[in-house]
Amino acid sequence: MNPSPSPSPAFDSRRFTYAVLCVLLGPGAVTLALQTIFSSQDLATMYVSVPLWESLLTSWAGTLDPATQTVSIPFFPLMGYLLLTAALTWLGGSFLLSRFQKRGFASALTDWGCLGFRWWFLPGVWELLRITLFLVGWESGVGLLLATSPFWFAVMLAGWLATLVTLLFPVPEIEPAPAELPVDLLANQKTRIPVSAWLMIGVFALVFTTMNWRLYQGLLIPHGDSAMYEEHLWNVLHGKGFRSYLDQGLFWGEHIQFIHLLLSPLYFIWPSHLLLELSETVALASGAIPLYRMATRHSGSKTAGKAMVAAYLCYFPLQFLDIAIDLKTFRPISFGVPLMLFALDALERKRWKSATVLLLLCLAAKEDYAIILGPLGLWIAWRAFQERKQQQQDKQPGLLKTVAPGIGLSVFAVVYLALVVKVLIPWFRSGTQVHYVGYFQKFGNSLGEVVSNILFNPGLLLGELIQPDTFIYALALLVPLGLLPLLSPGRLMVGLPIFGLLCLNELAHDPRHHFHAPIVPIVCWAAAYGIGNVPVLLRRWKKQTASLSQTQTWATHFLWCSSLATGLFFSLGPAGLVFWDSGSSWYWGRLYVPGERARQFEKIANLIPPDSRVASTDFVHPRYTHHERSYDYSNYRRKVNDYEAGVPEDTDYIVIDTQHPYSEIKTPDQIPEYHDHPEQWELLPDETDGYFIVLKRKHDGKSAANEGTPTPQK
Repeated sequence: MNPSPSPSPAFDSRRFTYAVLCVLLGPGAVTLALQTIFSSQDLATMYVSVPLWESLLTSWAGTLDPATQTVSIPFFPLMGYLLLTAALTWLGGSFLLSRFQKRGFASALTDWGCLGFRWWFLPGVWELLRITLFLVGWESGVGLLLATSPFWFAVMLAGWLATLVTLLFPVPEIEPAPAELPVDLLANQKTRIPVSAWLMIGVFALVFTTMNWRLYQGLLIPHGDSAMYEEHLWNVLHGKGFRSYLDQGLFWGEHIQFIHLLLSPLYFIWPSHLLLELSETVALASGAIPLYRMATRHSGSKTAGKAMVAAYLCYFPLQFLDIAIDLKTFRPISFGVPLMLFALDALERKRWKSATVLLLLCLAAKEDYAIILGPLGLWIAWRAFQERKQQQQDKQPGLLKTVAPGIGLSVFAVVYLALVVKVLIPWFRSGTQVHYVGYFQKFGNSLGEVVSNILFNPGLLLGELIQPDTFIYALALLVPLGLLPLLSPGRLMVGLPIFGLLCLNELAHDPRHHFHAPIVPIVCWAAAYGIGNVPVLLRRWKKQTASLSQTQTWATHFLWCSSLATGLFFSLGPAGLVFWDSGSSWYWGRLYVPGERARQFEKIANLIPPDSRVASTDFVHPRYTHHERSYDYSNYRRKVNDYEAGVPEDTDYIVIDTQHPYSEIKTPDQIPEYHDHPEQWELLPDETDGYFIVLKRKHDGKSAANEGTPTPQK
């Protein structure tokens, strides 16, 4: 860590020399690491797109070896760019430091150079480790280092920036440790959310709502696992049941998940998918409120609370809950994140009734949250037991009364989860097992086999868990929070069971989809208390109050700097490189500016009557959820068509989006219904330059007979 030294009135030539060496040699260490990374296209594309990589190679005078398909990057052109960057930031930071702290420029140069630019050696350490592992022949170790390189650079940038901010705004003296405050006082303490925190929440909500809305307007949000939830609300309000026509029946057969139904009063006023996107983004942003309260209460520092808010909102695993890597946006499971955070805050303050209601609402967001409630109950019981030991013996409540609430919560969570996956979901699926058994095929083909192998086959379990992907997943959750959750291990362990399942999930091996939603509030909760534990741990090693205060200040800034720095490499939002990289698939101009495809759709937007039954491809499907029926046109066989290929017999129109991301149909003759049964389907005139194909069923003969017989609602 980087405690800020007290200003020295005398010029220290030895420290100044060390500062100069850090500024001169640090860029060299970074250059060595970048040479390795950008010499391979596979590694380089972890950071930039292929077009940008090629452009950078040109500016760095790199040459391609046709035999090995690797690039040789000269040392000095790249070193020159980095050295210039280092010199400018050294001078600029020192100028700010001399102005803010009213100190000599030479002293500012010395402190900023010594403490800040030694972080630039971290990529050099990474490169040295890589070479060492390569020489000893440990290929898997080399692969792990290469895969984790973005985290090394993120820590470098976070430490560098946190040091500058700590030097600019040092804390004169340490504040009283919150652990010394009475428990009752902490429980009843009211924490006012500052304007700066509200501004950060507002900016997040504005930016990500805009991004979601623009994706919808650009026809880039799929119906499956996203806009289908809006269809749930529409169908419920119109008497069609809690379902979309993707489902095998009622949605209860997929998940016991109904939190989005609470949006019905608002949806009745504004029946639009845009409302759902707005609601989810605002809900996720609101999770910063209990985090601010918990961090401030435990650390005694408002700065720590603000840092926690910034870290949470920049936390890229949280942002992927709003817009996933596959651009699936609205997911009801995301509502569980703020609900769980408010529940944890209520638990910390011993507001048991509020906590109970909030935890039950979490279960409405998805049954996955029961996997959090189980270990959370054990944590509650353990904390109650520890508090009981601190009380006078004659005032201690009975042991059973002390631990009963926590143990009861754990038992309830286990029973609830078993009831859901073993009874309720299969009942709504006509007896078939839950679909996500298929996520764990290495452990068996049935729910019983999967559970049995996870619990009683440690060899298989450990063999799957002790993998590089597990370590990388842990880094993705912890590094953006400055590793501070590790300083509150009891709270962090609440997320251990769900983390294990996430690592065993064969569909996703990183927090860029939605599966990781239940663990996000636990990791952030641990970070909010971890920041307050920094001085407690340091007291065991140091006694200087000023040093403790300065180190805690650095750790506080390292928290939000880590979240910001990791977002640079992983976020899809404005804080991420890919947002601005014009060659990237996630470039803002490609995703958030509706293109020709969206403009062409406007020509047929009102072509199909609302009382029609429409089968459409995934990305145009959200535009037809308000019709009489909206069927999925894809290669998936659905219950609504008795698991047969093609469209249901009552389909009136077929709409094919020929340019969507996964389009396989480009011309009308490639549509099986039109190719095989032209007597049943009429090809409507193309007004969209081939972007969309619209077929209308010919209502004669058998079709006319079917038209006169209404199809029962499913």
